[in-house]
Amino acid sequence: MTTWLLTGGAGYIGAHVARDLLASGRQVVVLDDLSAGHRDRVPADAAFVEASVLDTDAVRAALTSYDVTGVIHLAAKKAVGESVEKPLLYFRENVGGMTSLLQAMADAGTRCLVYSSSAAVYGEPPWSPISEDTPCAPLSPYGQTKLIGEWMVRDEAAARPLSWVALRYFNVAGAGSPELGDTSANNLIPMVFDALDRGEAPQVFGSDYPTADGSCVRDYIHVSDLSEAHVAAAALAESGDVAAIFNVGTGTGASVWEVMASVSDVVGRDIGAVAVERRAGDPPELVASVDRISGELGWAASRDLRDMVASAWAARG
Repeated sequence: MTTWLLTGGAGYIGAHVARDLLASGRQVVVLDDLSAGHRDRVPADAAFVEASVLDTDAVRAALTSYDVTGVIHLAAKKAVGESVEKPLLYFRENVGGMTSLLQAMADAGTRCLVYSSSAAVYGEPPWSPISEDTPCAPLSPYGQTKLIGEWMVRDEAAARPLSWVALRYFNVAGAGSPELGDTSANNLIPMVFDALDRGEAPQVFGSDYPTADGSCVRDYIHVSDLSEAHVAAAALAESGDVAAIFNVGTGTGASVWEVMASVSDVVGRDIGAVAVERRAGDPPELVASVDRISGELGWAASRDLRDMVASAWAARG
């Protein structure tokens, strides 16, 4: 039986991954400083270490004492706007965190890694769908730190035995169960629900983009599908000398107006969304090419936009 350490495993995505890893027959150790995660989201069958990934000694101790096979590295700061306002915080937490983790893994001899990367590494690509070979030109410090993390893993793997997979997430939404909802104030669907709770009209930022209905188009991926991709990536990393980067999305875009229509359908009334001015830095369309992950990892998303909205609505509050 293999054992995997999840950094950030008490967070929104991490809690789903922990459950699915346990269900796959693996043992799980969650390492989280609880700055954003919640202790009650850690499964009872998982070991828990309260520590920051920046604490190299604590990470090393967890790797050695639990005889860890591999690490799924989710711990990171992830708000694009905040990263623009506080770039040094993001470089310290995300790049410094990766430095600390890779050092601890080298010291402990841990040879498998699945890295939580992001579609933010692409910036504003000139075409869609976006393949993994699309040139990376991140627009924010957040996206830069995610790309630097990929470089660090690649270069470390050239220097010592390391089998690794980087997963570039697109727009994650939904909940695998009601207690595991997304509490982020930065993601579209929770933002819509927050507006409804305040009795306000949800806002659509921009109505004049070169898309079918004028609003931005994004590739929304259900968090449970994303979690299952992590388990598949862990299995691939365990299988041998792997160096792989995969987009994780559905391969299908949904506009912001389509998301609003889905919310109206789920809550049973017209939510009265209104168009407002564009936000700076929002590309018109970001949709993943999923040919590589389907062909090489044998994974594909199985849940649609309504599943995401309905599960997120059930998990609110």
